Amino acid sequence: MGFEERARDAGVDLDMALIRPGNFDLVAQVGDIAYVAGCIALADGSVAFRGRLGAGTDVETGQQSARGAAAALLAALHQAAGGLDRVRRVVRLTGYVTSAPGFGSQPTVINGASDLMIEVFGDAGRHARSAIGVAELPLGASVEVEGIFQVNQ
Repeated sequence: MGFEERARDAGVDLDMALIRPGNFDLVAQVGDIAYVAGCIALADGSVAFRGRLGAGTDVETGQQSARGAAAALLAALHQAAGGLDRVRRVVRLTGYVTSAPGFGSQPTVINGASDLMIEVFGDAGRHARSAIGVAELPLGASVEVEGIFQVNQ
């Protein structure tokens, strides 16, 4: 089973409409490395999860937001780089979590994104990662995830 099929089986809509709230490309490829800009979880073309972790938004909802952001990341890669079956491995994810003061479970939240990468890519989905707490994210999103992927040229 290819990565495209595994992503669809995991519930990822690879053809979803994506938001690009600025003057930038969602994916920039240099050689065999694809850099995917930060993505947020979407539902019907708008932000799916808003809120601040540790102040009204719980960790489980944050994990769902991270998984949704990772799904949007995969859709961006699929649409711009010619499909997920070109992916050789996930190199790195960086997750940003809108956090209240004192909230320290950003890594647990971003596991939602990491788990999806491993579900779709298996061992090739294991990656380096950072999970960072921030005061605000674009469009009021609770989580944003960006990624670096090695792809076949």
